[in-house]
Amino acid sequence: MSTHACGKAKKMISKKMSSLVKNNSVIRMMFEEGQSMAKEFGPENVYDFSLGNPNVPAPDRVRDTAIELLKNEDPISLHGYMNNAGFPDVRKKVADSLNRRFGTSFNENNIMMTVGAAAGLNCALKALIDPGDEVLTFAPYFVEYKNYTANYDGVLNTVATDHETFQPDLKALSDAVSEKTKALIINSPNNPTGVIYSEETIKGIAKILNEKQKEFGTEIFIISDEPYRELVYTGAEVPYVTKYYDNTIVCYSFSKTLSLPGERIGYLVIPDEAADHEDLFSAVSIANRVMGCVNAPSLFQKVVAECLEEKADVDFYARNRDEIYNALLSYGFKCIKPEGAFYLFIETPVDDREFVEEAKKEHILVVPGTSFALGGFVRLAYCVSHETVVNSLPGFKRLAEHYGLC
Repeated sequence: MSTHACGKAKKMISKKMSSLVKNNSVIRMMFEEGQSMAKEFGPENVYDFSLGNPNVPAPDRVRDTAIELLKNEDPISLHGYMNNAGFPDVRKKVADSLNRRFGTSFNENNIMMTVGAAAGLNCALKALIDPGDEVLTFAPYFVEYKNYTANYDGVLNTVATDHETFQPDLKALSDAVSEKTKALIINSPNNPTGVIYSEETIKGIAKILNEKQKEFGTEIFIISDEPYRELVYTGAEVPYVTKYYDNTIVCYSFSKTLSLPGERIGYLVIPDEAADHEDLFSAVSIANRVMGCVNAPSLFQKVVAECLEEKADVDFYARNRDEIYNALLSYGFKCIKPEGAFYLFIETPVDDREFVEEAKKEHILVVPGTSFALGGFVRLAYCVSHETVVNSLPGFKRLAEHYGLC
C-alpha cells in the first residue's frame, strides 16, 4: 500500500531538490510559457525573448567536420572513452589556439574538456569549496550560479555593480572578501547586461584579491565564466584573465560561439601559475567523473578541435541589437548598450515582475531582473529572428505609452 493510500504521505525527494523544484528557473518557465502561447496565438504572434538560445546556424565547417569524422574515423576510438580530461590531441589544439590569440603559454595539461561551461563551473566549484565556504559574484548574475554553489554546500554572496555602467564596484568587492572566500565568479561579456569588464576592472579585481590572499593567508580563485567571449561588437576586446591573476580558472563553452548549445561542449583552463596546479587539475578531472559527466562528448571534442577559428554570425546579433536598442531608447526606455553577448538589460518603470506580466499582454516574453538578483530591470535575449525583433516593436511602444514613457 502506498504512503498516500494510508494517509501518511511523505516527500520522496531530498530537501535540497524540493527547494529547487519549488524555485524552478524563471527563464525556463518563461520559455515553456512562450511555447504554450505560440500554440494558442501562432508562433508569428509571440515575441519570446526569454531564453539565450542562438538563432543562427553553426558554421558550415562544423557540419562538414562532423560528417568527415563519422565517415573516416575509427568508430571505436571516435565514440569511446578517453581519460577524464579529454583527448590529449584536442586539448593541445585548444591550448595552441589560445596561445596564438592571447599570448599565453598553455599546453594540454592546462586544458580539460567539459560538458559545456556549466559542467566546467561545477567541476571547478566541486574541486575548490568545502561546506560553508563563500563564493562571490557580481549582481546581476546568471541565476544558476547560486544553485551550482549550493550543490557543494557553499554560500553565494553577491557584490554590487555600478548601475550606470554595470562595471563591478571594487570597494564593495574589497569589503565582501573574507577569510571564508574561496572563489569569485565573473562573467564577461555579461549575462544579463551584455557589458564587458574592462582591463582596468580586471586589474582592480586582481589587486584586491592578491591583497586579500596575503591578509588572510588563503588562496582565492577567480572562476571566469566565458561562454560569450567571441560574441563582441565594434572591435571590443575581452581581457584574458589568466594574464592578470594567477589563481584563475577559465570556463569556456562553444554553445554560443559555434551555435551548439545542445551539444554540451566546452573546456576549463587551469594555468601552471595557479596554486597547486597539478592537484587542482587532478581534482577537476576527478570531479568530471564523480559528477557523472565522465568525459566531454567524444565526437564533438574532435569537431571543435577543427573549428577553433570559426564563430557564428556576430553581425546577425549586432543587427538585432541595434534595431531593438535604438527603438527602445526612442520609446523612452533606459538600458545600457551591450558590448557583447546577446542581451539587453532594460530598466523598468514599475516592479520588474509587474512589467513582465504587462508585457505578456503584448505577447512579449522577457525575464524579470529579480531572477538575476537585481530587481527593477528585465532581460531581453535578442538572439531571435530579425522578424521577431521588428514585429515586437509596436508592442514595446504600447508598453512605453502605457507607462507614460513616450
